[in-house]
Amino acid sequence: MKMMRFGFAVLAATYLVSVAMAQSVSYNYDQKANFAQYKTYKWVTIEGVAAPDQLIDNDIKQAIDTQLASKGLTKVEDGAQLFIAYQVSITQEKQITTFNSGGYWGYGPGWGYGWGAPSMSTATSSTINIGNLVLDMYDAQAKDLVWRGEASKTLSNPKNPEKRRQNINKAMAKLLKNYPPSPKK
Repeated sequence: MKMMRFGFAVLAATYLVSVAMAQSVSYNYDQKANFAQYKTYKWVTIEGVAAPDQLIDNDIKQAIDTQLASKGLTKVEDGAQLFIAYQVSITQEKQITTFNSGGYWGYGPGWGYGWGAPSMSTATSSTINIGNLVLDMYDAQAKDLVWRGEASKTLSNPKNPEKRRQNINKAMAKLLKNYPPSPKK
């Protein structure tokens, strides 16, 4: 019985670690771009891309504004050096979880040799929602994409709006951690 509880504890801990690490970010940039020249930006919309509801849209933009301000960029309405836009999507994945409800086997001193009682396995299937956010930065004069960041995270849909804002703020801080890219040496 102790072995079964230990096995379940290991399985549960592994699952919790995988969920905690589910957030991933990546970025790419134009290696010829001089990011030191960019001091101002303006939000633009991408034609044909649906935004999330107005409250979440405001939370996302505010989180990005906060990160960009900490990097020395200023939001302006006219004369921006960068155009900033984002898009979001939700994809779904199937997750299958199995649980073995009995049985044991062993080898060596204290265990004996061979198999023990029969076991029964149960499997359940669930759908996981994965949120994706892509943030694009365009050189306003050349109209060229100079930086793109992507963040993905398993969504948990917190009931508390403040918790949702905290999650968005953490994701945008992680996404923009390496902006601006380090200059080439």
